[in-house]
Amino acid sequence: MAPSGSGGLRRRCQTVIYWIPVVFISIIVGWSYYAYVLQLCVGERRPTSEVVKAGFGRCDSTPWSPSLLAPLQFHLSHADREALEREDRTESQQEILRRIAKDLPVYTRTMSGAIRYCDRCHLVKPDRCHHCSVCDKCILKMDHHCPWVNNCVGFSNYKFFMLFLAYSLLYCLFVAATDVQYFIKFWTSGLPDTQAKFHIMFLFFAASMFSVSLSSLFAYHCWLVCKNRSTLEAFRAPSFRHGADKNGFSLGFTKNFRQVFGDEKKFWPLPIFSSLGDGCSFPTCLVTQDPEQSHTPTGHTLANESAGEGPQFPAKPLRESQSRLLAAGHSWTESNGADDKDTKGTSNPAMTIENET
Repeated sequence: MAPSGSGGLRRRCQTVIYWIPVVFISIIVGWSYYAYVLQLCVGERRPTSEVVKAGFGRCDSTPWSPSLLAPLQFHLSHADREALEREDRTESQQEILRRIAKDLPVYTRTMSGAIRYCDRCHLVKPDRCHHCSVCDKCILKMDHHCPWVNNCVGFSNYKFFMLFLAYSLLYCLFVAATDVQYFIKFWTSGLPDTQAKFHIMFLFFAASMFSVSLSSLFAYHCWLVCKNRSTLEAFRAPSFRHGADKNGFSLGFTKNFRQVFGDEKKFWPLPIFSSLGDGCSFPTCLVTQDPEQSHTPTGHTLANESAGEGPQFPAKPLRESQSRLLAAGHSWTESNGADDKDTKGTSNPAMTIENET
């Protein structure tokens, strides 16, 4: 009972520590609102307080919304889990995982070519899904775990995270731009010696520093959206059967942008979920069918393809692969067929189980 008690105490302490950055940011934002609206705008009788009130309400565009988890169909059944645990050889374990993944829309692999399996959640990882060590869950299209909101940023809330950065940056720029004249008066002794002058001085410092950090972070994530990559994929390119490909999910700027923000332009600036897809499968720029998949979602098998052509690399863009996810909203990606025979140099790598995070 002692280990269990100490483990529970450690988890509670970790929970408290994880919420410290959230409390800190909440205090900073609340203080900035008080300093600007009450001390500066109301104290100086400026007409900008209502503008800041409207903008402030938009800053928390639900980045705290829960991240989407992998569906049950990717979880191993009790029988499969027992069979996997009974096997000692990695080759036999991999055969079980390959049989399970055969009917799933899974096309990414580990760096060694193994099926991506999570031994903590006991599931075959969907494409772009990763296990968060903080949340202890597998998150669909995981980007990163944000300590400032104590939540994972992934498929279900990545748009909200982008809006959170955008509106927070606008808020800081607006406060810094309208406060700079009073900041100058502070150093030229043009402000009355009241409590408000210190709020105004520190408000300008805080808004300027956060503007710099937010602008760099927002610019980086805009680049990720344009390239259709997550933060994890920017550091380690996703691996497919033919190898790692950092542009494997890139469909071009327009389709990359719409995959995050959706097709309806009126929803782009609003904290309303409008991202395309289901978070489990994504269209790729690769046109070669994975020979380990028994069939495509449309029912076409590899046996119907021509036997005289090998895998076609380099990959072609999406408009040639006729992916259905962005065009028609289907749940699974449709891939063009390829030959069921591997050519020399593209044979299966040695299959071993790798539990990647």
